[in-house]
Amino acid sequence: MKRIILTNLLLAVTVSLCFSQRVENFQLKDAVTGQVFELDMHSNAKAIVLVFTSLNCPFSKLYEDRIINLQSSFGSEGFVFAMINPHSGIEEEENTASIKKRMEEKSIKFPFLEDNSQSVTKQFGITKLPEVVVITPSPTGYAISYRGAIDNNPQIAANANMKYLESALGAIQNRRNPSPSSSRAVGCNVKMIN
Repeated sequence: MKRIILTNLLLAVTVSLCFSQRVENFQLKDAVTGQVFELDMHSNAKAIVLVFTSLNCPFSKLYEDRIINLQSSFGSEGFVFAMINPHSGIEEEENTASIKKRMEEKSIKFPFLEDNSQSVTKQFGITKLPEVVVITPSPTGYAISYRGAIDNNPQIAANANMKYLESALGAIQNRRNPSPSSSRAVGCNVKMIN
């Protein structure tokens, strides 16, 4: 009897872990174009790379060029990149005009989405900036393939010896599961609203 209960419990935990990685569709407005970015519009992508970031977080600023370089390397290979700002509209400096200015200064050519209600930030349980979520589409829906840090050295890109995001995207490109599939993001705390 104990063995049956233990087996059923183990099965329930395994099933719940599998479903916890499922991703629901969402829509956010691009601060630059004003167009709506919808996850379902990218069902043919190899992966959707969501970078949760802000304009004022020092850690986010340190990673901007690395994100731009990764998008340059993988964007033409069927990977969709988008940055998401959970502080947009919450802090005075985190507004549409400031986002547009930063995008122009850095020549960023992919969406910078405003998550004013923090609905998407909460959906993914984001607590640090920057933090990355890589989503892969399949015939049965979307799943998280990787989440966490971009690499292991925020201060100096050249000294990063664990390039988590680049490794995850390379694995997906080669039809493999990323390993590791998660890492601990380090950076600024997300200022959550109620």
